[in-house]
Amino acid sequence: MAWNQPGNNGQDRDPWGSSKPGGDSGGNKGGREQGPPDLDDIFRKLSKKLGGIGGGNKGGAQGPRGQTGGKVIGLVAAIAVIGWAASGFYTIKEAERGVVTRFGKFDHLVEPGLNWKPTFIDDVRAVNVESVRELAASGVMLTSDENVVRVEMNVQYRVTDPQRYLYSVTSADDSLRQATDSALRGVIGKYTMDKILTEGRTIIRSDTQRELEETIRPYNMGITLLDVNFQAARPPEEVKSAFDDAIAARENEQQYIREAEAYTNEVQPRANGQAQRILEEARAYKTQTVLEAQGEVSRFARILPEYKAAPEITRERLYIETMEKVLSNTRKVLVNDKGGNLMVLPLDQMLKGGAQADVKRGSDSDLLRLPPAADSSKRANRPASSNSGDIMDQRRANAQRNDTQRRGRE
Repeated sequence: MAWNQPGNNGQDRDPWGSSKPGGDSGGNKGGREQGPPDLDDIFRKLSKKLGGIGGGNKGGAQGPRGQTGGKVIGLVAAIAVIGWAASGFYTIKEAERGVVTRFGKFDHLVEPGLNWKPTFIDDVRAVNVESVRELAASGVMLTSDENVVRVEMNVQYRVTDPQRYLYSVTSADDSLRQATDSALRGVIGKYTMDKILTEGRTIIRSDTQRELEETIRPYNMGITLLDVNFQAARPPEEVKSAFDDAIAARENEQQYIREAEAYTNEVQPRANGQAQRILEEARAYKTQTVLEAQGEVSRFARILPEYKAAPEITRERLYIETMEKVLSNTRKVLVNDKGGNLMVLPLDQMLKGGAQADVKRGSDSDLLRLPPAADSSKRANRPASSNSGDIMDQRRANAQRNDTQRRGRE
């Protein structure tokens, strides 16, 4: 079938032609002389339509459609503003503080609670200021005596100034880690390995904390050190057994020292007490001897006038008193028979329950016949010159009696 047959009541069957019978219809006409559509005309129509949606045509043919488009744009803008405002609300926790930056520069701090910020203008970073943070430092370090020791330390700190913590240095945590490692190495290098492994742990801990505080103070990082714990210090694995033996020997030394001190503390007070007791006894004996000597002197001083008045009588009285004191401590009994002889009975041997043969044999040897003692009436009538003879006889009798007592004891 041809595209354009004549006839058909004057209608053109050309697909690019106009549907109107006969006349012109724009750029392309129906009929045999119709060509392809004009692209400029198509773009022109499209631009007119888009212009009508944005602001309407000047001619007013499309006015209602322009008003509808303006309302839509206003509604979209209002929704965007509401969404932008709603996106600015945020919450800061109780233990945190918010650091607000406006266009990248610090502006202010915000307290815990619900807050608002203009989105895309302000930025907020929450920093925990109440939690205790920990930082571990460890490594192999060189001591002052050129030994190698592995040390581990733990640092506890808290953020006190969020602004300085975030913006004073690039990373406060990394800076603190580096400062801790530097301070620890500097302190370890001052002490010997033996001191580090034994009694120097407390000193190293305090020195490290002081050195670390002095190191971070100029940087104003907004953190405060709470504690520095010296956790472990051990020698390298290659020489660990030898160092363990040395530490065990040192501990044994300290144990023996403590045991010796305990023994000293136990014995020394006892010895001091005994020495004090001996001194007190010596002082008491001294005082007693002095007082007895003074008493004897006083007694002889009182007797002296009497002796000067009657020498013989005084001597005899003194002799009798002395013999009373001596004989009062012996168990011998002096028996005076009718013939005037004195018999000495060894009662101590009898009390010991000796055999009868011993008693009979001892009766012949222990019984001593002493010369008769002078009568008291005759002694009183004798002159003073005869008294000396009686005294000498009595002394001889006493000597014989002492010999008898000695043989009885043997």
